[in-house]
Amino acid sequence: MSIFGSMKTAVSGMNAQANRLGTVSDNIANSSTTGYKEASTSFSSLVLPSSGGSYNSGGVETSVHYAISQQGNVSATTSSSDLAIQGNGFFVVQSAAGQTFLTRAGDFSPDASGNLVNSAGFTLMGYSAAAGSPSVVVNGFGGMVPINVTQSGVTAVATTTGTMSGNLNSNAKIATSSATGYLPSENQAPVTTDTSKASITGYDSQGNAVTFDVYYTKTADNTWDVSIYNKADAASGDTPFPYSSGPVGSTTLTFDSNGALTSGGTFDVTFGSNSQTIAMDMTGFSQVATDFSATGKMNGQAPNPVTSVTVGKDGTVNAVYKDSSTKALYRIPLATVSSPDNLTVETGNVYSANGVSGVTVSGWPQSGGFGYIQSNALEESNVDLATELTNMIVSQKSYTANSKVFQAGSDLLDVLVNLQR
Repeated sequence: MSIFGSMKTAVSGMNAQANRLGTVSDNIANSSTTGYKEASTSFSSLVLPSSGGSYNSGGVETSVHYAISQQGNVSATTSSSDLAIQGNGFFVVQSAAGQTFLTRAGDFSPDASGNLVNSAGFTLMGYSAAAGSPSVVVNGFGGMVPINVTQSGVTAVATTTGTMSGNLNSNAKIATSSATGYLPSENQAPVTTDTSKASITGYDSQGNAVTFDVYYTKTADNTWDVSIYNKADAASGDTPFPYSSGPVGSTTLTFDSNGALTSGGTFDVTFGSNSQTIAMDMTGFSQVATDFSATGKMNGQAPNPVTSVTVGKDGTVNAVYKDSSTKALYRIPLATVSSPDNLTVETGNVYSANGVSGVTVSGWPQSGGFGYIQSNALEESNVDLATELTNMIVSQKSYTANSKVFQAGSDLLDVLVNLQR
């Protein structure tokens, strides 16, 4: 047996235990790091060929593994921008230099620009919903933008479409214009009593509510005149006619003998100093022998401040308005690889794909084998402190034992040197 060989083997053992202590120290230091994945050291023997009854001691090699696929405990927080992944998948984040990585660290908070950035300085990426429901790029990160949760003050949406439906009584009298009662379309007082009225509200370009008075008058068999006025133009008192301006929209509804609409019902309502236009649809009216009825709705929205931003389990980022209505702003995808434990570990608790881990695949949360996103929560480190402390003691003892072997070899060399004296 070579004395030098045994000493080199002992050095190999000490280096191996030093590597193990390195992973233990990293794990203990990051036991409170959000989304941190435990590192471990594996040992393998290095055997040298022996011959003629002489044994040549080899050594030991180490390799480091990461338990990236092992999920840590999820703890609740008070911040809605704290995100945890329950199940498979990683957040897609971007560094300040524009590089894209994967991470489980979801301790995000808005920066000065409103972008969600985690404690390591990586920006959360996703798809904008400004143009409608987004689609995910399954094999890349194309089209992703930073998730921005700036609460953009007050939003007003002008009315562009309106619908009304109901029934016009087929037994109503045919109205004619006379000094005792004019048709609503003539905008004179008094208006004929053989007229039905309904009102509907929309919004102008500044979010002001605008109420429209809608008059229905039977002018011939199966024929009805519809005239719409801006209520703000009505005369004072209980009698709205004459309005200060003429009708802002009108149509003629014609029905067949069965009371089904055959023509009319689609027209434009134009009002305001900027000639705002609303496309009206009244094709839902019928004419049968029962009382007049009318219902309707218009799109648009009054000034409505954003009160909060929420993230759903499916990754949808919604703005919540004062009236409790919501609007989708972004959708957060998840990504993974075929072998997560072989991802390349980068500084900042992020990972990048390589040839061993496999290519990156993206998808929506709660689909395609991906987990879901839980807001107001963080994934804790998966380090078990009790195990790490045990490993530390074992490594310390093993290191000491290897040092004793080295010392024994050194003493034997001293004996050989002293034989010459």
